[in-house]
Amino acid sequence: MAGSEPVTSPDQHKPGHRKAGRIGAVLSALALLAMLCGNHEGRVEDIWLVGLAVLLLGVVIADAVLRRNGLRS
Repeated sequence: MAGSEPVTSPDQHKPGHRKAGRIGAVLSALALLAMLCGNHEGRVEDIWLVGLAVLLLGVVIADAVLRRNGLRS
């Protein structure tokens, strides 16, 4: 098998399904924000939910900006 194809490491392969990853991150952020409507009394949970949702959306936006500017392949 190695004679017919070049031997490569897993980090040399192209990552698959970027669009699916972006959609998954946005849906996860929306699910986290939907959890704000609950029966918890403290605000610590709300801070974590909003913070994680903002982090996910920030990563998606940063990835889109870097790809548009040609800084990521």
